[in-house]
Formats: sequence, C-alpha cells, structure tokens
Amino acid sequence: MSWNPALQEIIDEFVDIDDQFEKLEVLIEFADQVNHLPLEEWSDDNLVKGCQSIAHLQVEIREGTIFLMAAADAKLVQGLQGILTVAVQGLSPQNALELTPDFAVEMGLLNTLTPSRSNGFRNMFDTIQTKIKEMI
Repeated sequence: MSWNPALQEIIDEFVDIDDQFEKLEVLIEFADQVNHLPLEEWSDDNLVKGCQSIAHLQVEIREGTIFLMAAADAKLVQGLQGILTVAVQGLSPQNALELTPDFAVEMGLLNTLTPSRSNGFRNMFDTIQTKIKEMI
C-alpha cells in the first residue's frame, strides 16, 4: 500500500532501527506529535475502550480533513497516538477510511510492543475509523 509521505517517513525510520529499546525510545518521542486533548475534555465519549492505559481520542472533520486530538496517561500510549495522528491528520475522511493498520506491521511496531499494547494500538485505530464513519 502507498502511505502518505509523513507516515512513510516514520515507517522508514522504524525499519532502520534494529534495537527494540531504541524503537521504544523513538516511539515515545512521537508523543510530541499529538494535538493534546485537555483533561477537562476527557469523557466516556472519547475514552478508548479495551486499552490498557487511559486513552482518549477526539476525531473531528475540519475543512474537509481529519483533525485528531488525543491524550493518555502513559507516554508510550501518547507515542502511539502521535503515530496515529501523523497517519490520519489532514486526510480526507474517505482516505482515512482506506487506511489499514498494516503500516504498524510494516514498521515493525507491533513486534516491539507487548500484546496488550498492540491490542490497545488496534483499539485506538479502530476507534478513529468508527468515529470517522459516524461523522460522514
């Protein structure tokens, strides 16, 4: 599949890293990519179900493109949210719905995470997709 250039850059960066701990360090750095959802806006409506940590995602369509705000109680989860932000931010809803989580496999991300964190990543991805479908 062809990924957006920013996502492809992340994939390439992760593929070039052999050390699992270094991958985790880089993942945590992606927490800076998150448009932070303020604590007072955390709610049951934007809580990601099935995530080991407390994670919130708010998906909006602004001027025809996806805008994602997120927050979590763990920096690693915020890093995953940062990667998801890069993956969907600025895409049209239709292009965002065409996105598959295969990019996480391609970058070797899921092999770096514990099974529960991998499951949480998938739950966040699925939550984004569901919220987009509900808006269009």
